Amino acid sequence: MNQSNILDRPAIYSQIEEKSKEIGFTMPSDVYIGTLLKTLISSKPKSNVLELGTGIGLSLAWMIDGLDKESKLITVDNDPELIRIAEEFFKADPRVDIICEDGTTWLKNYKGEKFDLVFADAWPGKYNEIEEVLDLIKVGGFYVIDDMTFQENWPEGHAEKARKLISYLENRADFSLTKMDWSTGIIIMTKRED
Repeated sequence: MNQSNILDRPAIYSQIEEKSKEIGFTMPSDVYIGTLLKTLISSKPKSNVLELGTGIGLSLAWMIDGLDKESKLITVDNDPELIRIAEEFFKADPRVDIICEDGTTWLKNYKGEKFDLVFADAWPGKYNEIEEVLDLIKVGGFYVIDDMTFQENWPEGHAEKARKLISYLENRADFSLTKMDWSTGIIIMTKRED
């Protein structure tokens, strides 16, 4: 099996990659997490999906490809320039709500329905406000994070934060957890029935 033979990239993906290079965006999502997110979202018809950390929209492109016609997706980032770029690519899709706001503020104020899948690719929902985000996941819903194995761009002390987060998540009795030493280091959790 050759995992690098990816046949179903989103049609817009290469344009977003080009834009990423053009602006010197240095934190693009790994292509493998994109394929995984698309597959997981495809398993949830009529889903409600949340992405924390839109970035330039590389993972968002995969996630949108996984949505059916009745699903919806909210993506949140605090960088107005990146949000503007994401809007250029995705604002015409009525299933997608692109929000420029601090993720912490957004999580603390959100009062809508729970989510079938949350991809936390930013500090809010991953290293901060973890309780808030896990409470927003439906029973049977997924919580997905990446970049859990050592990354060259990690600041000093971040490895310890990652270890503490992993330990915390491993001890959550209300979720089933799988750790994958694949891509950039993935954790997938599924919320259990109470």
